[in-house]
Formats: sequence, structure tokens, C-alpha cells
Amino acid sequence: MIARETLTRQLRQMIAALEDERQALATMDMDLLIGAVRQKEAVCDILEPAAPADLDPETRALAASARQLNDINRRVRNLLAANVASRLEAFGVPQPSYRAARLAPSRAGAR
Repeated sequence: MIARETLTRQLRQMIAALEDERQALATMDMDLLIGAVRQKEAVCDILEPAAPADLDPETRALAASARQLNDINRRVRNLLAANVASRLEAFGVPQPSYRAARLAPSRAGAR
């Protein structure tokens, strides 16, 4: 269990880090981006023991805001990556297909 005050403070810190990340992506400021990533990781470490039962309406709203900001930032990162990939392809550099690594052993291997 995590104290409500800590949860509220950390969720606000996460929102600030996500806003910094968005600004860094907009300006291509790598120092700001790295700082935002480190701040997000630190907040995630602090929030790790939190459970859904720890959330009250205020912290639930903060968590929803953080989730929305994270989704927006993910989309911006994906657009930037797609732009880079298309520019590289225009130079004749083929784009390897992306394949997510499996986290769990396949069922075929378990037999």
C-alpha cells in the first residue's frame, strides 16, 4: 500500500514528466527527453507498490490524465519514427520488419 499523499504527489510528478517529454519531442531536445525518461522511471519505481484499491477519485483522475498524456507521447514518438523510416527508405535503405520478442515460451515448445 502507498500513502495517498505520496500517490497524489507521484502522479503529479508523472504528469509533469510526461509534459516535459512532449515538449522535448516537439523541440527535439535530447537532454530534456533523457531527463523526462529518467523522471518517469523514478516515479514508476515509487508507484510500483500501488494497487488499484489505493486510488481515490482524485488519484484515479490523475492516473487517467497520465495515461492519456503517455498515449499522446507514444503516438508522437511513433510518427517521428515513421518519418525517419520513410526518409531512410527514400535513400534506398530497406526497413527491416519489426517483430516483438516473445516474453513467454510458445506452446509448441512446451509440448
